[in-house]
Amino acid sequence: MTIDVPRQPTFNRRFVLASSAAMGIGVALRQTTVAQTPAVLLDELVIDLSSEPASIAPGLVYEPNGWSITNAVFDALWEYDDSGNLVMVGAESLEWPDAMTMMIKLRAGQLFHDGSPVTSASIVASWQQVVAKETGSSIAGNFGTITAIEAVNDLTAQVTLNSPSPWLPAQIAAWMPLINPATPDAAGTSAQPNGSGPYSFVEWVSGDHIKLAANPAYSSPVKGQPIASKVTFRFVTEGSTRVADLNSGTAQLIRSVPVDSLDSVRDKGNVVVETPVSGVAFVRIATDTPPFDDVRVRQALNYAVDVDTIRTALLDDTGQRLPNLFPPGGMGFDAALPPYSFDPDKAKSLLKDAGVSGLETTIAVTNSERKDIVEAIAGYLSDIGIKTDVQVQEIATFNAEWADPKAAPLRFASWRPMFDPFNLLFLVFGQGGYLSRYSDGDVQSSIAAAASENDPKARAIAYQELGKQLTASPGAIYLWNLSSIYGAAPNLSWTPRPDDAIVPTDAA
Repeated sequence: MTIDVPRQPTFNRRFVLASSAAMGIGVALRQTTVAQTPAVLLDELVIDLSSEPASIAPGLVYEPNGWSITNAVFDALWEYDDSGNLVMVGAESLEWPDAMTMMIKLRAGQLFHDGSPVTSASIVASWQQVVAKETGSSIAGNFGTITAIEAVNDLTAQVTLNSPSPWLPAQIAAWMPLINPATPDAAGTSAQPNGSGPYSFVEWVSGDHIKLAANPAYSSPVKGQPIASKVTFRFVTEGSTRVADLNSGTAQLIRSVPVDSLDSVRDKGNVVVETPVSGVAFVRIATDTPPFDDVRVRQALNYAVDVDTIRTALLDDTGQRLPNLFPPGGMGFDAALPPYSFDPDKAKSLLKDAGVSGLETTIAVTNSERKDIVEAIAGYLSDIGIKTDVQVQEIATFNAEWADPKAAPLRFASWRPMFDPFNLLFLVFGQGGYLSRYSDGDVQSSIAAAASENDPKARAIAYQELGKQLTASPGAIYLWNLSSIYGAAPNLSWTPRPDDAIVPTDAA
């Protein structure tokens, strides 16, 4: 790869945007073309991920490293753009004849990697797999309002609901990509994934890498064309090693550049891309374990942490402190609602009022997240008298312990997408949610009411009111909205010439 490669792929904000269907960096693998003029492909693109995915099966992927591969191999029916608008990908259209019925029409001419056609039976198979008990998906409950999906004809499917579900398109975008009904098991990790996306699966070497190959039959008005003939996703947990790979040319794109390495990346002539994503960071507080069942203790934790200092020092001043779980640009965000201030004296006073002293606790975090951030949070809690141990876990272990009453009562998490907040609220903060250890009767009622409101404006207002409740009765230490920091080789950024076939999309 050299800087003068002709007709190079566009590298822009959309290149790394983590939307509901492109939640990792799989979007980096495609380019937009016009008039079907073929562009010159890179021979190989090497991408360093920050951890090995626990799975690449669509219904079992809950974090960006896995989404990077899943969204390269599989096409979603639709995804969300920067503004939170639905954009059709595998589907041609989505219509709501009434509040209990969705009609989905597919684009004609799509093929799976084995050459078989994509039909409406693929939509049925995708739904059946994600809700099947054998799959064991944590988000199966998100599709509980679907009573049936029926193939009306080869390209049209009818979705029947048992209650209004205005949030359902967001869940379908993330976890119901098109799969081949003839080989549904091939959506999992035990067999060859058989998607319809721009890349086909080649191999997975556990502990080392996943390889993909460009799909020569692929064409999409949204995703465009693959930008490289081969792509290798490597699992590199150490941030300094990822930076060294980029600076040496061993990798052309890396996830999660450490803030203290940004100058090193730039000094080598590489590109740093910092882009906001539709997501939120927080420390979930379990209310099923004393003393965290006391609202004063949960408020104290929020007053105790200097969120802005952490952002400035460790996140290159990206994001903004939030008063609750709703990030800017997402439904429910209220710019007029102030976040908790940093007030350790107020925190100590609340703990005293709650009769809490000498408390020792644990905060869990995955090995794919920033341990230094969690250690900083633990340090602030220790400053108000809560001795906090940081427990770093493998992703699979962390995900398995969300609802375990014996697990760490505090857990650092980042959650995306948040164009529609239903998923996070239902799973993590809803009464009986699959990942929930939070309980507040008024909040539960508001979660249910907002989820069934069909009018978008009324629903946005309902979530703003819910946000006020969540601020007053926190289920988490509220932190910031997410930004992703990527490092990229310089020849992934380019200025198109008039005769170039590639058209930049939403260029930064």
